[in-house]
Amino acid sequence: MSASYAVRVAEDPADREACFAVRKEVFVVEQRVPEDLEYDAYDTDAVHVLAVREDGVPIGAGRLLFGEAAAAKTGGDPGVGSLGRLAVLKPARGLGVGIALVRGIEDAARARGLTAVDLHAQTHALGFYERLGYVAYGPEYLEAGIPHQAMRRSL
Repeated sequence: MSASYAVRVAEDPADREACFAVRKEVFVVEQRVPEDLEYDAYDTDAVHVLAVREDGVPIGAGRLLFGEAAAAKTGGDPGVGSLGRLAVLKPARGLGVGIALVRGIEDAARARGLTAVDLHAQTHALGFYERLGYVAYGPEYLEAGIPHQAMRRSL
């Protein structure tokens, strides 16, 4: 697969549906997360970021929660956004798509005046996020039966 792709904020319903399709493939199909846990009320107001190949095929997605939606996940600090639902399709892994999505979400956070981004990483991905400047805090915990760790990066 070619490494040529673009990352953009999902502005229209088709982009949002593409984000949901990527998430379904990675989380529901591949990781067996129950579908009713994968999609939530936060999806409506979240900023969704989409990675697409140059031929328009979606290969990755992620989302940013901010304001009231992020408060429960970030300790209530209104300046902190919550990065989540980061997913890259199997054929596109290793091409830098995840890094580009994280940076795109951070750009969206900066554009909204946020000063930091929190995330809840699956523990197998801690090294990935650490290389991007995120620092783990708090205890490890289970989410959808998968070990996770809270992390934060100042912008």
